[in-house]
Amino acid sequence: MPEEKLTAEETHIRSKIIIEILGKPKEHVEKTLRMYVDKIKEDSDLIVLNSEFADAQEKGDLWATFVELELVIKGVPKLIAFCFDYMPSSVEILKPEEFNMKKSTVEDLLNDLQARLHNVDMIIKQQKNENEFLKKNLNKSAGNAILIALAQGSLDKEKLSKVTGIASKELGIFLDNLIKENKISKENELYSLVI
Repeated sequence: MPEEKLTAEETHIRSKIIIEILGKPKEHVEKTLRMYVDKIKEDSDLIVLNSEFADAQEKGDLWATFVELELVIKGVPKLIAFCFDYMPSSVEILKPEEFNMKKSTVEDLLNDLQARLHNVDMIIKQQKNENEFLKKNLNKSAGNAILIALAQGSLDKEKLSKVTGIASKELGIFLDNLIKENKISKENELYSLVI
């Protein structure tokens, strides 16, 4: 009698997973990764066989570290869900070599992928709208702070920077915009309100 192959939903999959994290300070990055792995170990859909943590390395002004997990998870759909939930940077399947997948399994995986992608797209669009709203209001607030400061009299860029709390480098952008809007003028390095 031929050996019956397990379906992709029933097959236990043994994999090596790498999860990376980047941030600062170093201690926070290392602690956060360990807490993340503890959360993964609580997941009833998988068994963590081994976890090897790398030492955090400095990357510019941030710290990077990673963990390599060896785990067993039941079924391709749960492996894919794991990837969405925990965002590993690398997945290596150790066993099995082949999968027996039904058409409906592939359809379910593709539809789940599409639903998750649509959700991510919606979140990105929402964040973009919020960022545009915040940027617009921040620009207005910065412009108003400059106008209020100049209501007291003419100031140079350095004094405006101290009064408004806006770094001199970034202040130039706001000053240029207010000049274009004909709200302020510049003469001999002094900025004044246009009356």
